[in-house]
Formats: sequence, C-alpha cells, structure tokens
Amino acid sequence: MKIGIIGAGRIGGTLTRRLRKLGHDVWVANAHGPDTLAELAEETGAVAVTVEQAVRGKDLIILTIPEGRVRELPRDLFAGVPADVPVIDTGNYYPRQRDGLIDDIERGTTESRWVARQLGRQVIKVFNNIYAQHLLEHGRPKGSPGRIALPVAGDDPAAKALVMQLVDQLGFDPVDAGGLDDSWRQQPGTPVYTTDHDRDGVRTALARALPERPQEFRSPP
Repeated sequence: MKIGIIGAGRIGGTLTRRLRKLGHDVWVANAHGPDTLAELAEETGAVAVTVEQAVRGKDLIILTIPEGRVRELPRDLFAGVPADVPVIDTGNYYPRQRDGLIDDIERGTTESRWVARQLGRQVIKVFNNIYAQHLLEHGRPKGSPGRIALPVAGDDPAAKALVMQLVDQLGFDPVDAGGLDDSWRQQPGTPVYTTDHDRDGVRTALARALPERPQEFRSPP
C-alpha cells in the first residue's frame, strides 16, 4: 500500500520502520519539514514529505501527533482526498502532561471523535494503547501463543477491516472495539491501556472499562 504518516515521534517512527520492512511504500511528514526527517528516510527508505504531500494519492493515512497539535493542521488538509481513504488516529489526550485543556474532550467527547471533527474525516482508532518499543519488537506470527492484541474502533466497516488486516500484518491480533464512540474504552487510564493483553484479555479489559476518566488524565482543577 501507499501509506502517508503525519508525525515521526515514537509511534510514527516505529510505524515507518515496521511498515517499510513489510514492503509498504511510506511517505512521512512532521511539523518541521522534510529536511528534519532525512535520517529516518535514509534508514528506512521512506520518503520525507510535507504534511500536504503525505495525504495526496495514498491508500491509507496515519495521524500520529500530539492531541493538542491536531488543531494546527491545515484546515483544508484533506480537500480532494477521496472519502474512502482510511485515516488512522493513534493519539491520546494528556492534558496535564502535554496537551493542555481541550474542552470537548473534558466534557465527554471521545478523543478520536474529537479528532475526526477537527479533520472533517472519519478516523479509525488504533495503536494508542501500546508502547512504541513493544510495537517495534513484540509483533508475532498469526497463531503464536500469547500474541498481543490491539483494539480497533471506528464507524466505517470497510476502513476498519483494512486497518485490522494491517494490524495482523504487523504481528498483532486485531480486536473489533466497536464504533468510534466506544473508543473511550481504550483511552488512557482504562484496563486495556499499555497492558499487552492477548485477544481474550483485550475483550475482557474493554468490557471492564469505566467511562469516568481517571483524574491523572483530566485537566487540573
């Protein structure tokens, strides 16, 4: 596939490396410009591009930037991009540690629903509950005992199916976590967050999640 990645931090860099090793064509962008990604491009064979170039002519787009920076993306970023191109959101909301206050999320909007509204696009929530190092190193062949599973939430069945296939290619068992409004079950502070469960464990953890956001993942009073 032709995959555009916006964000080259821990998760974005890891996905660039893993997806290139799987043989996908990858274009990667960040907020600082292609020149700052020369080392990653040389290492992986990915193409360093602008944010706008990362979404044009792609089969799949991955957004992996801090939640608070989503509002800084160009408002017309997805103009002309076909509506059936899936967009993955890997983000998490950390108001105390990084992102500052986002009122809609504080009032109960799921993180990825908020992102979808900012982008004006449907998104699929995945890769937000696993450490980057584990995403890089702990993928296993299908059927391996103890294979880590990852929840995948979204409203578009076709887009979700494609993303779940990609999760499987990367060496993890995809678990359908429901629609985007159910994605609060995999937000920070929930039982599935950074826990490396297998498929049954992920399903159990999602079912045990409570809608109240833990205080450490809310803005200070």
